[in-house]
Amino acid sequence: MNMNGPSPRIRAFDGAVSEAVGLLGADDPAAALAALRRAHVLGQRDFGRHLHVHWLMLRVAWKLGDAREVVGQLWRLLLVPLGHLSGRLPEGNPGTADVSAFAPRAVPAELAALLGKDTGNAG
Repeated sequence: MNMNGPSPRIRAFDGAVSEAVGLLGADDPAAALAALRRAHVLGQRDFGRHLHVHWLMLRVAWKLGDAREVVGQLWRLLLVPLGHLSGRLPEGNPGTADVSAFAPRAVPAELAALLGKDTGNAG
């Protein structure tokens, strides 16, 4: 953290997690999962945030009754420490079971700037 508070990436991560928790509380787990996919892309560099997102994704999967996603999140909770120790964190991966835990994805444009990525838009 700098003197001005958390970075824009962390503020966006916190916002996405807060949105997801609110949606989960409002019994809208599908929308909560969408917010957590964004949070995953933003927070996967940070061990604690990465683990927290997968814990929340597990809660959402349970609420949805999605056995595949529950199993996928249990595996991911086990893989997070290994990914951080090995430095193998697939950039842009949304963290859900419909995408391989090892597959990088294109970072959505709205998140790229927060991650310090060049979006190709010179200004």
